[in-house]
Amino acid sequence: MTDDAAHEDELAWQTLYGETAYICPGFDVQHEQVRLPDGAETDFDYLSESESVVVLPFTPDGEVVVIEEWRQAVKRVNRGFPAGGVEGEDADLAATAHRELDEETGYEADAVEHLTTVEPANGFSDAVFHYFVAEGCEPAGEQKLDHNESISVETTEFEELLAAVENGDLRDGRTAYGVCYYELFG
Repeated sequence: MTDDAAHEDELAWQTLYGETAYICPGFDVQHEQVRLPDGAETDFDYLSESESVVVLPFTPDGEVVVIEEWRQAVKRVNRGFPAGGVEGEDADLAATAHRELDEETGYEADAVEHLTTVEPANGFSDAVFHYFVAEGCEPAGEQKLDHNESISVETTEFEELLAAVENGDLRDGRTAYGVCYYELFG
C-alpha cells in the first residue's frame, strides 16, 4: 500500500446508512449516518446532483459567447458560461457540451475540447463540472430553453471577462474558475 493510500484509509469515513432525504428539480439532499476515523458516529447531509458540462465558447473572431440568466437564489441576473447537466444518455461529454451550447445560446461549435474537471464544492456537494472550450461558435438557430430558464445571449472579449473576475463583477463561481483556469493553462 502506498503512503497516499494508507493516509486516505486513515482519514476515510465509513457510511453506515444512507437515504435520499429530499428530492427536487436539479438536485437531491442525501442523508447519511457515518462513522468517523476515531469511531464516533454522526449524521452527514449533502447535495447530490448530476455531473455538468461548462462551455467556454469562442466565436471565429475570438469573442466569447456568454449568457445572462436570472438566479433566484441570489435574486439577480448572473453572467456566465453556458452549462448544463449530464443526462442519462450522455455518455459522450463532448456531445453534451455541444448540446448545452446549442440549447442555451442557439450557437453551434465547430469543435469542443476538454479543458479540466473539478469538484467545485466537495465539502457539501457531489457536483462535478467538466469544462470544455468550444471553437468556431456561430449562431445556428433559436435557443431551446427549459421551462424554468430565463436566458439572454451576448458576446464579449475574453479580457473583459478576466477583468470582471479581477474586480469582483463576475460573481458566478463556475464561470470565474473557467476564466482563470483558461487564462493560466488553456
